[in-house]
Amino acid sequence: MLCLLLQVSSFADTFTTIDAPGAGTGVEQGTIASSINNLGAITGNYADGSNISHGFLRAPDGTFTTFDVLDATGAPQETVPFAINTPGAITGEYIDAGNTRHGFLRAPDGTITAFDAPGAGTGPIQGTFPSSINLDGEIAGGYIDANNVNHGFLRAADGTFTTFDAPGAGAGPSQGTWVSSINSAGEIAGGYIDANNVNHGFVRAPGGTMTTFDAPGAGTAISQGTGASSINLTGAVAGTYVDASNVMHGFVRATNGKITEFDAPGAGTGIGQGTKGNCINAKGVVTGSYAASLGYHGFVRLPKGKISEFDAPGAGTGLIPQGTVPYSINSTGAITGYFQDANSVNHGFLRIP
Repeated sequence: MLCLLLQVSSFADTFTTIDAPGAGTGVEQGTIASSINNLGAITGNYADGSNISHGFLRAPDGTFTTFDVLDATGAPQETVPFAINTPGAITGEYIDAGNTRHGFLRAPDGTITAFDAPGAGTGPIQGTFPSSINLDGEIAGGYIDANNVNHGFLRAADGTFTTFDAPGAGAGPSQGTWVSSINSAGEIAGGYIDANNVNHGFVRAPGGTMTTFDAPGAGTAISQGTGASSINLTGAVAGTYVDASNVMHGFVRATNGKITEFDAPGAGTGIGQGTKGNCINAKGVVTGSYAASLGYHGFVRLPKGKISEFDAPGAGTGLIPQGTVPYSINSTGAITGYFQDANSVNHGFLRIP
């Protein structure tokens, strides 16, 4: 997802490169910053010189804490944090020796609790995949069962689970329901893959009522369609759809259900190119990435539709996956994500407007 002519971001923007202590410097090693909370704390993972993944917490003052989930014998497991809430609780997954995924919750005091969704499979690539945690400590995510079907879950702050499937979700391997985000009201956003392997978006209300939707331009063939990536405090959703030509586009779905589609100015229009909407903050500002013929670039879209494109300093300009990929934006507009340099090493970044 790239372009050759870039709209230069404001000189007021400041970038900080994030390299976790212990991060490797080989190909595909390094640091990925996944989530930033409203206080500026950042979590993510880093791959060391042996390609083993570890978690990290970067405090607002820049100090690092690295951590791993331990198994019953005290041995560290591959650890991949995905989200951090304002109090500092972190959720993500860890991978055991059999390549099964499990969820974890790291409390602000550093205590780690491992968990599995009811019904999660125990085979390779199966298991539990937490994706988001809200202010109250509710965790939303997905799990893959023993038949390789996807389902959604909500884990309450007291540890109790509710599992769910979107209406219309397929029941075959690699089909079903996937979950991306939960807001502080308990609304959940994500997508589902139907029996024809087409993607659709959904929003789940706190009481369990589910509303499904499709972007107007979404394609209806295999691997095309709509997926919701993020839901903010007001219930607005950002995400991505793939059209009938297999080009990606971003969208925002307002609380009244109105969908606005958009493309970053430099986004390509070839197969696999285009715009991805990754995260929306409380003010309705969206961040994500786009591509054309080479690597990735970042963008910020304001609520009225103005889009600014940016690259993290040091980002490579070669083929994907080089370039800049924003993942998360907080209420002040601070963005975190990662960039891959010309040597194909990953680094986290913090962009402050």
